[in-house]
Amino acid sequence: MSDFDAFEIKMRAAGMGDAPVAVFKRNYEALLRDETGLIPEDSIAPAGDLPKSNDLPEGDGADLLGQTVIVKLNGGLGTGMGLLGPKSLLAVREGVNFLDLMVRQTLSLRQRSGMKVRLLLMNSFSTSEDTLAHLQRYKAEGFADADEVEMMQNMVPKIDVATFKPVEWLADPEQEWCPPGHGDLYPALVGSGWLDRLLAESVKYAFVSNSDNLGAILDPALLAFFAESGAPFMMEVTRRTSADRKGGHLAIRKSDGRLLLREVAQCPDADLDAFQDIDKHQYFNTNSLWLNLEKLKAQLTANSGALPLPMIKNKKTVDPRDAKSPAVFQLEIAMGSAIECFEGALAVEVPRSRFAPVKTTADLLALRSDAYEVLEDGQVRLREEREGVPPDISLSGEYKLVDSLDSLGVPSLINCRSLKVSGLVSFDEGVVVEGDVTFENHQSKRKAIPAGVYNNGNY
Repeated sequence: MSDFDAFEIKMRAAGMGDAPVAVFKRNYEALLRDETGLIPEDSIAPAGDLPKSNDLPEGDGADLLGQTVIVKLNGGLGTGMGLLGPKSLLAVREGVNFLDLMVRQTLSLRQRSGMKVRLLLMNSFSTSEDTLAHLQRYKAEGFADADEVEMMQNMVPKIDVATFKPVEWLADPEQEWCPPGHGDLYPALVGSGWLDRLLAESVKYAFVSNSDNLGAILDPALLAFFAESGAPFMMEVTRRTSADRKGGHLAIRKSDGRLLLREVAQCPDADLDAFQDIDKHQYFNTNSLWLNLEKLKAQLTANSGALPLPMIKNKKTVDPRDAKSPAVFQLEIAMGSAIECFEGALAVEVPRSRFAPVKTTADLLALRSDAYEVLEDGQVRLREEREGVPPDISLSGEYKLVDSLDSLGVPSLINCRSLKVSGLVSFDEGVVVEGDVTFENHQSKRKAIPAGVYNNGNY
């Protein structure tokens, strides 16, 4: 039996098909070769002079909407914020969650174009049941049937660091598996049959984004630009700020002129200063992508069904809650790194407003405030007064979990530059925060903040 046979037997028994098995085999062999994936600074050039979405013509692209599918990556649980279910079921406003907004956006596009714009959710085994249960309320609109809205994310085995074989964990066999990263989009499209099905239905384009990025909506002007360009792949990028110095950046590979992504794990230590130079490397990936499905299929065929994406190696324990459990490798791939696989791939600079992920309770507090508005068509956007800049919010550890926001309350933040909350406080109705404001409480008893305007100061 070869090194990989045990993994293939395990994956086949779990129902994984040819595409995910081929991708995992490629990554496993890269692990055995101890590939580093390092990208030295002298091998790349900064990406510059990108087209800007704000400069695109006003063409509405409505005639292309019927040829387009909206794909939302919906495999994540909100465990980091204390949620037990899909993050997309997190309330944005009372009675409205992320998933509701996705449906509203899709229905609005259908009404606008008179065409069937598809919504396809890439669910995981952890999110599928709850997501489909919530969608039953949209049965009349055609969103309740799993065969019409769901594509399942694959699973891959965790690798025992000591033996390089599939790890065994009898205490909880589910912990022997892990998600393969959002790069699983490509094998999932193939293995599920959705790629061929979409093409058979004359769906040529896909707009892909994270379900927790409420700024990522299908913009018909961007669709028209992408279609007219004839490019196989387009990535939305936005300007890096000082807060993004450690995040990956876009660059151009000198050897062939192709665009690529470089993550900090792929940067040699000697080049770290250049990596963090946001004036030199100005753009980061918003994880919103546009795909030409015909050209994606051709590229997959040319690569024996698996795009040659860089392998990402994460070392963890088999049970993440038990630091003494066996060490494992989890192999992942990132969907944005596919930009280097396509000749003629594009990147387009978009405003920061199209990148509004909700990763923390601070992000959620901003979203629930009057700094943002939720439109009838499902769009969520910063109010014009914000001029594209969200409030900078910092919350102390007492507010790590979503439930803690209920006791905090939601102040007016429309004119707030920064808000820092340290300790137990609660905002009464009518609290208005302007400029740079800090609220502190060093006592164990919660401190009530009465209604009023709080401007530039510590309270």
